[in-house]
Amino acid sequence: MANLQGFDANQVEPANDLEPIPVGKYVAVITDSEMKPTKSGAGSYLQLTFQIIEGDHSGRLLWVRLNLDNPNATAVEIARRELSAICRAVGVLVPTDSTDLHNLPCIIHVRVKRRGDTGELQNEVKGYSKRDPGSGSLESASPVGVGPQSAASTEAPWKR
Repeated sequence: MANLQGFDANQVEPANDLEPIPVGKYVAVITDSEMKPTKSGAGSYLQLTFQIIEGDHSGRLLWVRLNLDNPNATAVEIARRELSAICRAVGVLVPTDSTDLHNLPCIIHVRVKRRGDTGELQNEVKGYSKRDPGSGSLESASPVGVGPQSAASTEAPWKR
């Protein structure tokens, strides 16, 4: 039980129904990062929170999980390649902490996929590009993609 004394729904706009955003490229920044244990407890992953900062979907959040500490060497290799793509997209090639990647605009490549367990549609980040600071256009973004074996996964932004 939680004390909600002082909360008045009349004073707060209700949350929108957060459907997946359309497939496309979006200007985003990493706003949060955290190492979390895997379900099995045999490793940990870096969870990055991306926030879209321009366009119709400004403010929307997407999550990426990178299995940087995992007994499965292939999962670790995929995660390291994806982290490399993120670092190149934000222009920080040798980060000392995940916070070094925060608040630096890049382009995220978003797709929509169907969840295997529920069949619901959800977003997934499948690549990263540098943002061209001169044009402001997504069309001139330089791809630094993750490649076909990407294990980029996102939690559904509407399921917090």
